[in-house]
Amino acid sequence: MKQTRFPEGWDEERVQRVLEHVENQAEDEAVAEDEAVWEDKSHTFVEVPNELVPAVRELLAKTVA
Repeated sequence: MKQTRFPEGWDEERVQRVLEHVENQAEDEAVAEDEAVWEDKSHTFVEVPNELVPAVRELLAKTVA
């Protein structure tokens, strides 16, 4: 059986908590949560063509490492 690999700081318990939160959320709560993300000035959203996503991920991985 294959061992599940989680990102740093994540484990099975955290994944289950997130799933429970999402699955039990009312639609209006989910929409409000999604909209709030766009108001957060600590992050920037960038539109990238799908074919460039692998290259962008590779560059980010190199930068973080």
